Amino acid sequence: MPDDVLVNERLVIPAAELSWRFSRSSGPGGQGVNTTDSRVELSWNLLASDVLSPTLKERAVERLGGRLIDGVLTITASEHRSQLRNREAAEARLAARVGEAIAPPPRQRRPTKPSRGAVERRIGEKKRRAQIKRGRRGEMD
Repeated sequence: MPDDVLVNERLVIPAAELSWRFSRSSGPGGQGVNTTDSRVELSWNLLASDVLSPTLKERAVERLGGRLIDGVLTITASEHRSQLRNREAAEARLAARVGEAIAPPPRQRRPTKPSRGAVERRIGEKKRRAQIKRGRRGEMD
């Protein structure tokens, strides 16, 4: 039975809310490639879930808007040859996506002016470079 998905220390998605589908994966796999259902699709209905508070749910829907289909987030994993490793990869990817989606927004940057010394150093360096280039053209004073 699949386990719960740990997103962060305060958020766990219960296994009962997850839906798994398995299919044949493309790519290498030897003789078993045509018989093994190693490709994994993990789906989680974000809108129907009670795990997230309304604020976090709104933030997640806003950030995951392009990835949601009818409020369902679907993660696909087929990079490994075994179904178990693809399951683990899909769980990790789901946790990472949801964690990024519910993370608080970064603090607003406070605009600052460069110090007078920094401006003087920048202008002085520009004048030195111009002097060097003038010297290459033979226009030295």
